[in-house]
Amino acid sequence: MADSLHIVCPHCDGINRVPQAKLSAGPNCGVCHRPLFTGQPLALNTARFQRHLSKGDLPLLVDFWAAWCGPCKMMAPVFAQAAPQLEPQVRLIKINSEEEQQLSSQLGIRSIPTLILYKNGQEAARMSGALDLGNLLAWARQHL
Repeated sequence: MADSLHIVCPHCDGINRVPQAKLSAGPNCGVCHRPLFTGQPLALNTARFQRHLSKGDLPLLVDFWAAWCGPCKMMAPVFAQAAPQLEPQVRLIKINSEEEQQLSSQLGIRSIPTLILYKNGQEAARMSGALDLGNLLAWARQHL
């Protein structure tokens, strides 16, 4: 891995080069000057997701969900609790499969919630169904 990583800002989508040694030091965006890591999942649309996937070097853990889905509602707080534990090694992203139907179809999302872990812009692991915090963290770390 390189000495520095490209990190896409969760606020303005600016691209920042951050030395790996400084990832945990709370770096700010060079464009908007807001924190690059918020400790919260980032809700994205298709265009923003594609930018984070193609321009950033961080692995992305994506939760595909819908507002009407009971298991998704159960998993939402668990996913939120995982964010501060997995950042800055992973960016947690939520994509509403109802609002982003074309992306969901493109990616073959058949049931929700579905988690997909992307590394180096490629799908590395996929899992459908709600998880508790321990199992979510273990699954994510296993596939990193």
